[in-house]
Amino acid sequence: MTALLLGPLLRHVGERDATLWFETDAPCTVQVRAGAQVAEDRTFRVAGHDYAIVIIEGLEPGSSTAYEVRIDGALVWPLPELGFPASRIRTQHPGTPVRLLFGSCREPSDPGGHSGADPDVLSAYARRMASQAHEEWPDLIVMMGDQIYADDTSASVRKFIRRRRNVHRPPRYEVADFEEYTALYYETWGISEVRWILANLPSAMIFDDHDVRDDWNTSHAWRLDMQRTPWWEERITGALMSYWIYQHLGNLSPAALRTDPTLAAIRAATDGEPVLRAFAQAADREADGAKGAMWSYRRDLGDVRLLVIDSRCGRILADGQRSMVGEAEFAWIEAQVEDGQYDHLVVGSSLPWLLPRALHDLESWDEALSAGLRGPHLARFGEWLRRAVDLEHWAAFRASFDRLTRLFARIGRGDHGGRPPATICVISGDVHHTYVSEAAYPESMASRVYQITCSPMHNTIPRAMRVVFRLGWSKKAARVMHALGRFAGVDPMLIEWHHPTGPHFGNELALLVFEGRSARVILERSLPPPAGTLGEDVSVAQPGLAIVADLSLTDATPG
Repeated sequence: MTALLLGPLLRHVGERDATLWFETDAPCTVQVRAGAQVAEDRTFRVAGHDYAIVIIEGLEPGSSTAYEVRIDGALVWPLPELGFPASRIRTQHPGTPVRLLFGSCREPSDPGGHSGADPDVLSAYARRMASQAHEEWPDLIVMMGDQIYADDTSASVRKFIRRRRNVHRPPRYEVADFEEYTALYYETWGISEVRWILANLPSAMIFDDHDVRDDWNTSHAWRLDMQRTPWWEERITGALMSYWIYQHLGNLSPAALRTDPTLAAIRAATDGEPVLRAFAQAADREADGAKGAMWSYRRDLGDVRLLVIDSRCGRILADGQRSMVGEAEFAWIEAQVEDGQYDHLVVGSSLPWLLPRALHDLESWDEALSAGLRGPHLARFGEWLRRAVDLEHWAAFRASFDRLTRLFARIGRGDHGGRPPATICVISGDVHHTYVSEAAYPESMASRVYQITCSPMHNTIPRAMRVVFRLGWSKKAARVMHALGRFAGVDPMLIEWHHPTGPHFGNELALLVFEGRSARVILERSLPPPAGTLGEDVSVAQPGLAIVADLSLTDATPG
């Protein structure tokens, strides 16, 4: 009997439709039954792996429907032995509150010692959801990068790699190709709690550097160094092939899936590996000035607009150009906000737009040095420092930072074709601590503008780095970095910002709650389960979550 390897992953959900993603161990027909509605998809093959993405339609707005999955007629989901409630598809309904959950940076729990100091917050959240009424569940989870760690593999994945190749040669225990990437997804999405939560919460995703390799696309010099290695081309090709299948496909709406040329070409092939390989190689070349793929996307959830920006693969780095995304993609981003028909704008970027102020100025200073504004010796030092301490956020792409800052000002003043939204929230991860910052524009703004950073979901941060991040919020450190920036010829910042809450450390998830024109954010951290709950049924185990901040984004007094 054909087995279900991964999934179901509930991905795009609208008012009347939904998409569900699967991987199976052989070609088959995957069928989803939700109430009276039945839909199915024949699997397509890539590099010997079989996948399906089922579009189910005819659902009622605002409904919550239990569903089951069959492969060639045999029931494969739900799995009663997991001990979780039935999985459900909950459709959107205009005018109802929107709950958006997000986080980033999740290493798998691994018996070999590859785990965070605190429990996996995604697993803890799943356990609590299992004991809640489904009306209380979030409407969407946005996974803001580092879903997998291709450059820091666990003991179980290292064992798999040793069976395939000589680990004494580069890239050693880092993943080398598409096949090894699939092992990472089996590991990170395969545990029961995570599998169940992703079967119930619609999900949106975007990659960050560890999905490929630390410092991915930090600079043109970095790319040249990678391209000189004998293993990089196969690595980046496998990375983008696997991202397209495991993450990107589910970001697309049903209409976009039906018209996607790459998906159509793969379905038409006996094995779509050559098609997807060529697509991935073209996408990687965008940073060197070639035409690439656009990974950014938009979703509307009632009166909340979610715009997720690719801040990694779409960078332009060659020929003296340096921008976070290419001109065509930035124009597309600007076009997505033009109609103004939304009460809240949420902009997803794996990398924070606003950092702790001293670190922000450090990155802009380093960009100026690396560009040679103070001579070739300091340029080489700037490039070394950029890679050594990960100076690669929006602040290190200053022209792009300013352009995004001006876009938010335009929206917040109502110059974009409609009423200004109540809030503009940039949601991000990457930096392994959690905080909320509010931007202060020099001109009058009708919208409140925030950076909300939540990281990690399951990882650690050394004590020394905690000290660095705390210093990053120091006003004295900020004054020092401001002076260095002026020395390097860095223009003054267009805005200032303060932080209503944070920094917080630990494994956390952030929940944004939008109701009408009001908005709030709730930050929760995972805690070790109380004594006596380990091994209990998930329906009665304690949740292992604690609220660390609960902040109104519309009623708070500006700082």
